[in-house]
Amino acid sequence: MSSAPDIRRVSSADRDAAIARLTAEWGDPVRVRGETYAFSECEIFIAGDFEGLAAVSLRDRPIAELVAINAFERGRGIGTALIRAAVESLQGFETFRLTTTNDNLDALRFYQRRGFRLAVLRPGAVDATRKLKPTIPPLGDYGIPIRDEIDLVLGLSRG
Repeated sequence: MSSAPDIRRVSSADRDAAIARLTAEWGDPVRVRGETYAFSECEIFIAGDFEGLAAVSLRDRPIAELVAINAFERGRGIGTALIRAAVESLQGFETFRLTTTNDNLDALRFYQRRGFRLAVLRPGAVDATRKLKPTIPPLGDYGIPIRDEIDLVLGLSRG
């Protein structure tokens, strides 16, 4: 197993390519909790040669939002390295939050193993969002109907 690549904040030279890749994976804007997050307004982190990407919104201080994350090769520590780099950059923030869906069991395991805690369940939230973004599929991982949003949070106490 090779080690995780270095993580860097996106440079102006890579920004358009990073946003295009995130948009291809997630659509743009991303909608969660009834909020809209555009990648163009996010801090973006790149793993190695685009082996992974993370987009973080800083607009809702003291909460930072993980809008999207992709590790394009699993099992190499890319997602963990992206989370770590994002957390280290969040000076002055109290909470790092993300939203996933009820079907995403792998993500729920991943985030909880990295210290995130379940915070909020919004039953039916994806059903409502699907009316605005009909590209959201009805079935997700493991054939589970995608219906609900789940927020996970990581406290960022320093000191």
